Amino acid sequence: MAEQSNAIFSRPESLTETVTHYCPGCTHGVIHRLIAEVLDELDLRERALGIAPVGCSVLAYNYINCDFLEAAHGRAPAFATGFKRLRPDMIVFTYQGDGDLASIGTNEIIHAANRGEKFTTIFINNAVYGMTGGQMAPTTMPGQVTTTCPMGRDVAQVGQPIRIVEMLSALVTPAYLERVAVHTPLHIIKAKRAIKKAFSYQKEGRCFSLVEVLSTCPTNWGKTPYEATEWLNDTMIPYYPLGCLKTPNDCGDE
Repeated sequence: MAEQSNAIFSRPESLTETVTHYCPGCTHGVIHRLIAEVLDELDLRERALGIAPVGCSVLAYNYINCDFLEAAHGRAPAFATGFKRLRPDMIVFTYQGDGDLASIGTNEIIHAANRGEKFTTIFINNAVYGMTGGQMAPTTMPGQVTTTCPMGRDVAQVGQPIRIVEMLSALVTPAYLERVAVHTPLHIIKAKRAIKKAFSYQKEGRCFSLVEVLSTCPTNWGKTPYEATEWLNDTMIPYYPLGCLKTPNDCGDE
């Protein structure tokens, strides 16, 4: 008689068995799993295409079990635009960090959102350039120490951190825009709901969708994994408030 399985938690089909290369405490892996679970639950894996950019998230194609293309730094939205227009039946998503999307790729994401391109962007905001050495990013917090601002970010010189979701929400074009975090189990549950909603809007052919995910980077923040979750909660969330900023209904889409 076959032994009955009592498993209540298992690996999603859309997540590979590749051992992670991410630093201890990094939450990229958590976000990868959430995307994989959503692809499975919405039955999208066989027609999903991810666009990997430059930075820590470049290796997303090693972990998420669907087809991938790789774009030049900041150009993932352009890749996604071209492919989605060529194959509107496909589910296309970009997975981008703040150094990629909020710096060299700012122009790309603004105009893709303004055109209403019907792909999904998962935007990882960890307030620093991760892979390239911990430099200051457009999202680095005031006073935050990085390798290129060892005395802390001086807003008098470089301005305040950019709030991408708020900036895009000012556009008239219908879109779904939400900011979430993944530093606690409750926030992870809420993040999955937002990611699922973003992919659902694309599945329905409704609108451009972007979910910003506040993520930890203990290595470049110079903190332990636990300290990093506390810093995200106490320092980042007050400046980057969580919640949904826009749905297509806000634009009279229904």
